[in-house]
Amino acid sequence: MADTSLLKFVDREQAYPAKREPELRAEDFREIAERYPVPDAEAQAGRCSQCGVPYCSVHCPLHNHIPDWLRLTAEGRLREAYELSNATSTMPEICGRICPQDRLCEGNCVIEFSGHGAVTIGAVEKFITDTAWEEGWVEPLVPGRARGQSVGVIGAGPAGLSAAEYLRGNGYDVHVYDRYDRAGGLLTYGIPGFKLEKPIVMRRVERLKAAGIVFQANFEVGRDASMDALRQRHDAVLIATGVYRARAIKAPGVEAEGVVDALAFLTASNRKGFGDAVPSFDDGSLNAAGKHVVVIGGGDTAMDCVRTAIRQDAASVKCLYRRDRANMPGSQREVANAEEEGVEFVWLSAPESFAGEGAVSTVKASAMRLGAPDASGRRAPEIDPAGGFELNADLVIKALGFDAEDLPTLFGAPELTVTRWGTVLVDNKTLMTSLDGVFAAGDIVRGASLVVWAIRDGRDVAASMHRYLKAKAVAAQAATAKVAA
Repeated sequence: MADTSLLKFVDREQAYPAKREPELRAEDFREIAERYPVPDAEAQAGRCSQCGVPYCSVHCPLHNHIPDWLRLTAEGRLREAYELSNATSTMPEICGRICPQDRLCEGNCVIEFSGHGAVTIGAVEKFITDTAWEEGWVEPLVPGRARGQSVGVIGAGPAGLSAAEYLRGNGYDVHVYDRYDRAGGLLTYGIPGFKLEKPIVMRRVERLKAAGIVFQANFEVGRDASMDALRQRHDAVLIATGVYRARAIKAPGVEAEGVVDALAFLTASNRKGFGDAVPSFDDGSLNAAGKHVVVIGGGDTAMDCVRTAIRQDAASVKCLYRRDRANMPGSQREVANAEEEGVEFVWLSAPESFAGEGAVSTVKASAMRLGAPDASGRRAPEIDPAGGFELNADLVIKALGFDAEDLPTLFGAPELTVTRWGTVLVDNKTLMTSLDGVFAAGDIVRGASLVVWAIRDGRDVAASMHRYLKAKAVAAQAATAKVAA
C-alpha cells in the first residue's frame, strides 16, 4: 500500500495543543492553549481514518466537511482546507474554540470508539482559520447584486450575525439592532476571554460592517421602536435575541445582597476586559476578589463563572451541582480545566437557603441522591435525608441556565405567538412566526443551546428569508405591471 499522510491513528498518539500551567493561566484571561505549530497540526489531522460514514460530520450541527479538510490539512494544502471549512460555517475559528467537541464531532469519532483517541478536530479547525486570518485568506464579504429590499435583524449574537452575513451576500440591505453597545451577544459578553478572546469576535463583526451591514447598538425593540415600526421599515424582520432571563432558585434568602445572576457577573468581567468603567465591579458587587464564592449549576455557564472567579483571585471557589459528575450537562473538558485551576466541585448538592446579616454569608445545602430516571431519561435528583451541610459564601452566583424573556410584551407585539416556555413559535418549514414577514432563529426558538446550533439556525433562516423576499419581489413586480396595464 502506498504511503499516505492519513490513517496514522495506530502509531501516532492523540495530542492536543499544550495548555499553559494552571497557576499561570489562572492569572489572566488569555486563552489557556496556543494553537498547533504547522507540523503538529498536519500530524494530528493525519490521524483521521477517512471512514466511509463520517459520524463526526453527521453529529456536527453544521455538517462540516470534517474528513475532507482534515485530509487537506494533513497534505499541507491549508488554504484549500480553510476554503472548505469556511464553506459551511460563518465562524469556524469560534466553533473550534467553544464547541463541546467531546459531545459532538470528537465524541462520535470512529477511532475514539476503537480506543485510539479521537482526532483533535476542534483544535485543527481553530488552527486552520487562525492561519487563514494571518495569511490574508479570509476575504471580505462581497454583497450580492442590490435587490432593493431590506432586512432588520433583532439581536447581534451568533444566529443574527450568521443570518446577516448570508442575507448581505444575497444582496439585501441588512440592519442589525442590538441592546448592547457591542455586537456579538453572548460571544462578547457571556463567554470569558480564556475560552474566546474578544478580538476574535470583533474581527468577525468588523468584516460584516465593512460589507455594508449597519449595526445599531444600544437599541431596544419596544423602547426605541416597536415591532410594527420595524416591520414598516423593512421587507422582512428576523428575531434572533437569544434567551437571557436567568432561571430562578426558589430558596429562602435568594434575594440577599451577594446572590447574583451568572450573566451579570460574566458581563461585568468581560466589560472590564474591554477597559470599560464598571461601577458594580469596582464596588465589589460583581467582583470575586478575596471572596468565598459558591456557584450553583453544572452547565457551561457555571464553568465560565467558577473559572472567572479563580482569575479574579477569589479566596475559594466551590461549585454545587445536584447530580454527579457523570450526569452534568457541561463539558467534561471544562470541568477538568476548572479542577486544575483550583475549583472544588461539590457533587450531589443543592442550595436550601441563603443566610447572612444584610449580605449573604452562608449557604445551607441539601445532600442529594439520584433516584429513578425522569422524562428525559436522566436519573432525577432527590434530597438525601441522611445529610446536609453549610458553606461560607460572600458571593453566590446563580448559573442554572436561561429562559426566554416575554417578547410579546417587550416588543409591543401581543400578536406574536410564543410557546408555553416563552420561546417564539415558528413554522417548522419556513421558520416564520405568526407575523407575516417576521422570522425567528437561534435560542429564542429552540431554547438555550449551543453556539454552533445558533450558527446553523442563522444559516437556515437566511435561506428561508431569501425565498420569501424573492417571492415578495415577484409579487410586487406583478402588481406594478397589472396597474400599468
